[in-house]
Amino acid sequence: MATDTNTQSFWEHLDVLRAAIVKIVAVAVMFGIAAFFLKEELFTFVLAPKDDGFITYRLFDRMAIWAGGTVEPFSVRLINTGLAQQFILHMKTALCAGVLCTSPYILYQLFRFVSPALYDNERRYVTRMVGGGYVMFGLGVLISYFLIFPLTFRFLGTYQVSSEVDNLISLNSYISTLVMMCLAMGIVFEIPILSWLFAKLGFLSADFMRRYRKHAVVIILVVAAIITPTSDVFTLSLVALPMWALYEISILIVKRSKYHIILN
Repeated sequence: MATDTNTQSFWEHLDVLRAAIVKIVAVAVMFGIAAFFLKEELFTFVLAPKDDGFITYRLFDRMAIWAGGTVEPFSVRLINTGLAQQFILHMKTALCAGVLCTSPYILYQLFRFVSPALYDNERRYVTRMVGGGYVMFGLGVLISYFLIFPLTFRFLGTYQVSSEVDNLISLNSYISTLVMMCLAMGIVFEIPILSWLFAKLGFLSADFMRRYRKHAVVIILVVAAIITPTSDVFTLSLVALPMWALYEISILIVKRSKYHIILN
């Protein structure tokens, strides 16, 4: 049974929420400052996919050698185009790292705020959904960082219409593309969690998802075209294929899920 929250007034609830937000901001700023001063470690991680020694490239190079192919090293030079651009990007990147490190604490504080108003079964489902959503979001970010972004960067960063035209990628373009693709893939990987939730609520069924599979493929291609930073088919395929695989996995999850009323 839900805890009786009517004993608190609206302003008291607001004070509790404000206290939680203050704690979240304080912890995020603390982590952000720490990331700012750990500049070498931070940008070693952020800039790792631009070098041909990155783990993903080494793995694919070994696969190419095993298959009897050849390996060609690549090099992409990043440039800065603004006087204060590097310092601003340093602050933005440190802030993003701070928020990312704080994300478990953010979820904890938000759950503490809403938990007293939930029934036991609601609290159980919310815990599963939030925990599963967080894990899937992190998985999407990791797949983007270790697979989708490196392959996209290597393809587009080394692509030339002529040997007389060199590729000089701006640092701002590199970081913004990395962040956007990681964020987009993190959100995309929430598809199975949302499908499970809608199935539990009785809004979605496996038969429905199978019946409209072709429509879903079209929607996936449209969404992939929107969230990809470029219009090339290679990048579009790298984003669309995981989305399609997640849709198929969601069908299996929905099929195994039993309909329950989780809200009272």
